[in-house]
Amino acid sequence: MCLSLRAFSQRYHFRDNKGNRRQNVFWKAAKQDEPAPDAGPRPSEEEAGSGAERRPGRGRQGRGGARRGAAARPALGAAGAVEEGAGGGGRSPPAGLGGGGSPRGPSPRRALFISPLRVRGFWPLLTALCTALLCFYQALRGSAAGEGAGGPEDAAAEAEAAGSGVPLLKGSALLLLGCLLARCCGAAGGGPRRGGARCAAGARRGALERFHARQLRVSPHVLGHSKAHVGRVVAELVRAAKAQGLQPGPLALSLRGDFVRIGSAYEQHKVRSPDCFDILVPLRLPPHLEPQPRCADGLGPCGAFVCGLRARNGWTRRCRPFVEGFCVELLGRSHLSSGLVLRWFQGHLQRCLAAVRYRLQERCRVSLSACPGHPPTLHIVPCSDYVCCHISMAVRLIPAIPLGDGLYLTALPPEGLHGSPAPEAFWGLNASRQEQRLLGWLKEQAPDASCHLKCLQILKGLRDLRRHGLEEPFCSQWGRVLSSYVLKTALFSLLLQGPLEAWDEQFLVERLEDLVLYLRDCLRKQVLMDFFLGNSSIPEAVALPRFLKEAAPVNLLSAFDRPTLDLVAFQLISTWIQAPHIIRMYSSPRYLRPAPSPCRHMAEARQEPPAE
Repeated sequence: MCLSLRAFSQRYHFRDNKGNRRQNVFWKAAKQDEPAPDAGPRPSEEEAGSGAERRPGRGRQGRGGARRGAAARPALGAAGAVEEGAGGGGRSPPAGLGGGGSPRGPSPRRALFISPLRVRGFWPLLTALCTALLCFYQALRGSAAGEGAGGPEDAAAEAEAAGSGVPLLKGSALLLLGCLLARCCGAAGGGPRRGGARCAAGARRGALERFHARQLRVSPHVLGHSKAHVGRVVAELVRAAKAQGLQPGPLALSLRGDFVRIGSAYEQHKVRSPDCFDILVPLRLPPHLEPQPRCADGLGPCGAFVCGLRARNGWTRRCRPFVEGFCVELLGRSHLSSGLVLRWFQGHLQRCLAAVRYRLQERCRVSLSACPGHPPTLHIVPCSDYVCCHISMAVRLIPAIPLGDGLYLTALPPEGLHGSPAPEAFWGLNASRQEQRLLGWLKEQAPDASCHLKCLQILKGLRDLRRHGLEEPFCSQWGRVLSSYVLKTALFSLLLQGPLEAWDEQFLVERLEDLVLYLRDCLRKQVLMDFFLGNSSIPEAVALPRFLKEAAPVNLLSAFDRPTLDLVAFQLISTWIQAPHIIRMYSSPRYLRPAPSPCRHMAEARQEPPAE
C-alpha cells in the first residue's frame, strides 16, 4: 500500500510540474532557444526569415483524426489561460504542419492525459487513509490497555487513553473537511480544470470576434462606394495631367495615363474606416531612354535599388536637358533621381488641379497637400447630395517608374536614407501586383470560410491599440518594426508552411497565436526575409518575373538593432496574452476614431415599409 501510494503521489506531482512548465514556457524560451517539450523542431534562422517550408512531421492515426507533426513553436495556450483566460480546451493542429490528414485531429499537447478524478481525489484519499491509521492505532492502544488492567491505577490509565482518542478523531475529521473545502474553493477559483480552460478559450475568442466586428470590420457597402468615388476622381486628375504633360515635348517625363490600385483597401484587409487609399501613378520616360535597375549593394539601405538609364541610340546632346533635370551622379554615373522625379510630380499635379476642381465641383471638393520627400496626398470631401456615405478621403498618389511584369520603382521615405551618399538616387521596388495575385491564389485554395485575412486584421488592430500605452521613442519604433508590410510578409510565410485547411474559421484563435509566435521567433532571430525577392518557395501558380527570382534576398529587420527587436518581441507576446484586457482598456471613445455617418441608401432601405 505504501509503494502504490508513493507512486500515485509521484505521478500527481509529475502532472503538477508539467503544468508549471507549460505555464512558464515563454519565460524559459526567452532565456534559451530550446524548443518546448510538446513542440516540434524549431526552424533555422534562414527558414524562419525567408518563409521556407518546414519539414512535415510523420502522421499517426488517432481516434479523432490523423495527427500531424507538431509545428515548430512553443506552446503558449496555457500561459494565455493563466493570464487572461487563453488556451485550454481542444486545439487544432498548428499551421506549420505538413502531410495529409484532418486539421481537426487531436493536439500533441493533450497526448498525456491524467484523469481529473484521480488528481482531485488524491488528497481526500490520503486524509482518509491517515484517519484510518490513527483509528487503528487507537484501537490497538485501547486493546493493550484492556489486557493489562488490574487495579485502580490501571483503570485510570485506561480512561485517560480512551479520552485522548476523542480529540484525535475530531482533529482527523476536521482535517478531512478542510481538505475537501480547499479543493472546492480551488476549483471554483479557476484551478486547472478542463471545463474552466475551455470557457476561458471561448471568452478569448468572443472578445476577439467582438473586437473585429465592432472596430475593425469595414462595411462592404461603404468600402465599395468609397473605392468607386476615389477611382472617378483620380481618373479625372490623371487624364488632365497626361494631357498637360504632352505639351513640353518628348524630352521630359509624362504620365502614362492609367493608375494602379494598391494597398489594404484593394486586398480585402482594410481595418476601421475606408478613408485612406494608395494609388500608383505610372510615369513615362522619353522614348529613347530605358530604365536599368540594379540592387544598391552597400550603397544604401537594405533592399534599395538604383535606376540607371540606357540610351537606345547612344548618349547625344539631346539627352543633356533630361539628365540635368532628373538625374544625379553616383559613383561617376548618372542615375535617375527619386527626389527630383517626386518634386516634378508634385508640381505637375498642382498645376492640373484647377481644371479638375471645376469639373468636380458638383461631386466633391478636392485639394492637394505635399510634404518634402513624401508622395502628394489628394484630399476629397464629397458633396452631401452626391455620395451617400459622406466620408472625407485621403488618397496618396505615388509616382512610379514601370519596369514591366507589374513591377514598379517608387521613392523611398527619407527617414531611412540618413548617412547614405546621394540619398535621392535610391528607389524601392513595389510588387503589389504579385501580392494581389498571391492573395487571389490563396483565396482559391483555402477553405471558403478561411480566416487568414481576419487574422491579419486583428493583429493590425491589436498593434494599433497597444501603441496608445507606449511612450516615445519606442512608440514610433513599434509601428516601424511591425509595419503592415512586415505583418503581411509573416502571414504569407506561415500560410505556405502548412495545409490551408488548417486556416478554417473555427481555428481563428489557434492560427492567430501561430502568427504571433512566428513573428516572435523572427524578431528574436532578427531575420524576416522579403517574401518575393529571391524566394524560391513560391507556388508555381503565382508566376513571378525573372527580375524577382534573380534578386538577392532582403532581410526586412536588418535596419533595427537587437535591443529594439527584443523589446518589440516582448511587447508583442504581452499584447497577445493580455489581448482581452487591452481591447477593453483602449476601446473607449477617447481612443477610437469617430465612426462614419450611416449610408443614406441603407437608411432609406430600413425606413421603407415592408411589402405586403
